[in-house]
Amino acid sequence: MGPPESDPWQGRDPGDCAGVDEVGRGCLFGPVFAAAVVLPAAALKPLAGLGLTDSKKLTARRRAALVPVIQRLAASWALGQASAAEIDRGGIRLATELAMARALQKLSCPFELLLVDGVLPLRGWHGDQRTMVRGDSHCLAIAAASVLAKEARDALITALAERYPGYGLERHAGYGTALHRAALQNLGTTPLHRHSFLGRLELSAPGTRGDSR
Repeated sequence: MGPPESDPWQGRDPGDCAGVDEVGRGCLFGPVFAAAVVLPAAALKPLAGLGLTDSKKLTARRRAALVPVIQRLAASWALGQASAAEIDRGGIRLATELAMARALQKLSCPFELLLVDGVLPLRGWHGDQRTMVRGDSHCLAIAAASVLAKEARDALITALAERYPGYGLERHAGYGTALHRAALQNLGTTPLHRHSFLGRLELSAPGTRGDSR
């Protein structure tokens, strides 16, 4: 029997563990982002007191307020991403793993255990790792990673909305909402859309909507 959810670190010092999470896996536009975070034990109580949890359960204002606190209290944190082109070439799981690996490679401190949100392990990782279902609700290091990744990706997509107006990217962050699908049918795709995700939508030829700058 594995360790209880109250001990995601498997008896280790929390500072010897890195949490990793991704955002943007199901979007039609833009990169998938990942963040990796190492939290020392002293950071857990303050972050729990601020209500840190799964980024999807937090308001945009609360997430934004948590970002500088996480960055200040973390022993190390880093971001990684994989592009829409990489998603189209290798599929979303491989691209997500690339984003996670890129974030982990940027961490400035060593760690012993990798904590991965979800059920799928990070393939190619040679150290100890543990997958955690709903890890972003049960492990503060993973929750911190989810907040940093979402805030970073949302900021990028908001900036890209100015380059590619008319798609409503600033409103749906690239997800396949009715607004986004209608814009795709009217405007066609951009070079940053995930063409392998577009299915049977009747769209203009990929890449016909160029950079509008």
